[in-house]
Amino acid sequence: MALILNIDTATTIGSVSLSHDGQVLQTMVNEKQQDHAATMILFVQQILREQGMTAAALDAIAVSAGPGSYTGLRVGVATAKGLCYAWNKPLLAISTLQLMAQGLYSEIKDEQAWYCPMLDARRQEVFMALYDAGLNEIMPPQAMILEPSSLETQLAERKIYFFGDGSPKWELMLSSPKNAIFTKYLISAAHMAPLAEQAFTKKMFVDLAYFSPFYLKPFYSPQKP
Repeated sequence: MALILNIDTATTIGSVSLSHDGQVLQTMVNEKQQDHAATMILFVQQILREQGMTAAALDAIAVSAGPGSYTGLRVGVATAKGLCYAWNKPLLAISTLQLMAQGLYSEIKDEQAWYCPMLDARRQEVFMALYDAGLNEIMPPQAMILEPSSLETQLAERKIYFFGDGSPKWELMLSSPKNAIFTKYLISAAHMAPLAEQAFTKKMFVDLAYFSPFYLKPFYSPQKP
């Protein structure tokens, strides 16, 4: 049983959640990406204060480690690493795509389906992965350039839930909608709680000095003329 602080800033929605034994105690959410750097520490302080706890009570800090927004990931990882260093706590890195799959599964609980979180990576590309109901990888996290026939083999096999901010452009492009279900989903650090608890139990801590986010592809910045 562990008391874990969970931090997610991988997308436009940023949040902090406190969990104990995999159960969420409190969550705070910021929906303005440009404010993530300013709000995360304030959220941490407020949650600990309102729960009547101090940093000393924490067993670990977990962070949504990517893929996602380059800037967002840097903010979250820097915040988590800074707190770990200052408070002498271990760091847990949780896949953003897996936490999304965990979040939607907790709402739907369709044991026979697969879950495909998609994050917009610009143009026709998405960050995606495919999980079964046990959150086992059917397809590992990757940057995929979408085509009408993408995931055709997987869709022929069974029902798949598509969700995340990259899924709408896939819905428009999909050649055959059979077995494809598109649903709304709001990412939250609260969805990290069971994954972080599992990672803590297995002592899956990352190196505080050398850990960096899972970007999946290099940063691209167009040159100004």
